[in-house]
Amino acid sequence: MSGRHALPSRFGKLYREVAKFGLVGASGFVVNLGVFNVITGVLGWPPVRAGVLATAVAILTNYLGLRYFTYRDRDQDTRMRRRKEMGLFLFFSAIGLVIENGVLYVTTYGLGLDGTLATNVCKFFGIGVATLFRFWSYRTWVFRAVARRPEHPAPVARGGAAAAEPVLNVPWETSWETSWETR
Repeated sequence: MSGRHALPSRFGKLYREVAKFGLVGASGFVVNLGVFNVITGVLGWPPVRAGVLATAVAILTNYLGLRYFTYRDRDQDTRMRRRKEMGLFLFFSAIGLVIENGVLYVTTYGLGLDGTLATNVCKFFGIGVATLFRFWSYRTWVFRAVARRPEHPAPVARGGAAAAEPVLNVPWETSWETSWETR
């Protein structure tokens, strides 16, 4: 696509991708905070330990949403590709888990913000920071775009046969070796 319609089309695709990622992220956010509050409120776990478990549960639900909703059109043809995708997803999710719960750790134990409201606000902030990293890493490394076919078909020669690739015809006297010898 070229011309004045290329840019809106690109932004439209990115907008749809961000919207789908946001829907999956919103469901993961609800799961994350829901599990976090149940574990801290009912079971009495410390905030960071509860945050790690809540994030792990949200990661599992998010993978299903991202794979089968947001990035369902992305490459996943072979079993090896699915294994690689899952490995990369878990790797980048683990980094996101450290970012998210690192924020919770610093605010809870470093700043002493350990009340219910404070831990929820800090968890919310940690999720936001980790989400930026996850969006970039998932779309760049995990759910890679399928290579597109060219928009314009290959040239066709007369008679309907595919045209041969053009050949560069260089006379021998202008080749590098000849010009070097004549100097």
